[in-house]
Amino acid sequence: MIYFDKVTRVYPDESIALDEVSFTVEPKEFVTIVGHSGAGKTTLMKMLIAEDRPTHGSIFFESKNVHKLRRKEMNKLRRRIGTVFQDFRLIRDKTAYENIAFAMEASGKSDKEIASDVPYVLDLVDLGDKMWNFPHQLSGGEKQRVAIARAIVNQPDIIIADEPTGNLDPINIMEIVKIIHKINELGTTILLTTHNKEVVDMIGGRVLTMEKGKVIRDDKNGKYIL
Repeated sequence: MIYFDKVTRVYPDESIALDEVSFTVEPKEFVTIVGHSGAGKTTLMKMLIAEDRPTHGSIFFESKNVHKLRRKEMNKLRRRIGTVFQDFRLIRDKTAYENIAFAMEASGKSDKEIASDVPYVLDLVDLGDKMWNFPHQLSGGEKQRVAIARAIVNQPDIIIADEPTGNLDPINIMEIVKIIHKINELGTTILLTTHNKEVVDMIGGRVLTMEKGKVIRDDKNGKYIL
């Protein structure tokens, strides 16, 4: 379970990124977080993986205060969270296979595990035939599918997808949403941020709406209202 307890983030210029945000995410839940640019969506995601810290309030993961964990404990937590970004963040001089293998090596996985798991996750995102392609040989949608495969290969409990369809055309948006849905159905908790109404309509489910750093709606019926 994830719990944000009255989380506020005020930057040195006194701008407020988050304003007493509180909500809970249950295991295996799919939560879409919507809002215009600057609403606080990305800051919220950074808080969970301790890339940013709250000015006030706390974030809990399975009863542990994320920002009070020691470095070793924080590293263990981060291995339980996979991240997918709008700009893919693939290593340009590595193939699709090598990009995913690199993430496994960083987690201490064996060569045998890498040889078994990388082809499996590439097949899961329908890219088994592109495993030896470099990023420049892939379309935007294919790059994002590699990024998703990299995020799930170490079997995380949670996937954070921050505007994962932001750079994609409508056809690729649909494919990425289908893949993320499939990952959720296999038991992974999903936190996805977007400002795309079509994405929200495709996903359905629970939607948190943010505005000026506040959660102004928590709708369990998948409605896009801004």
